[in-house]
Amino acid sequence: MHCPFCGADDTKVIDSRLVAEGNQVRRRRQCLTCAERYTTYETAELVMPRIKKSDGGREPFNEDKLRSGILRALEKRPVDTEDVENAVNRIKHKLRTTGERELPSRVVGEAVMAELRNMDGVAYVRFASVYRDFQDVQDFSEVVRDLSTVRDG
Repeated sequence: MHCPFCGADDTKVIDSRLVAEGNQVRRRRQCLTCAERYTTYETAELVMPRIKKSDGGREPFNEDKLRSGILRALEKRPVDTEDVENAVNRIKHKLRTTGERELPSRVVGEAVMAELRNMDGVAYVRFASVYRDFQDVQDFSEVVRDLSTVRDG
């Protein structure tokens, strides 16, 4: 860390404390050249992979888009907001831990379906019908049968 006063490379940490509910580290530093003191804040930079769309386009991961898709499927369903946030966080964690810089949108869709399957069967079928582009009643029947197998087994 360069001293903001004299630009020297040599600094020492005098004090470190967790702030922002433990998501950030506040460090008091002192320059070994000019003896000035200053504060720095350190946070983890968690990079999400880019999403490769089925049409070949690429876009940055959008947490709001993920959340709105889940909420749309859960509309008028008895699911707590906290459960939705936990699902969003699990999906983000799963995507981040792949270590990939880019993931197909299919991976995100499948992760959403897995979370919805555990949260609410109706929301799962709603999302699956749009995501998999159902064309007839047979498609619905297969998903409902799959859901019943998972819940019974």
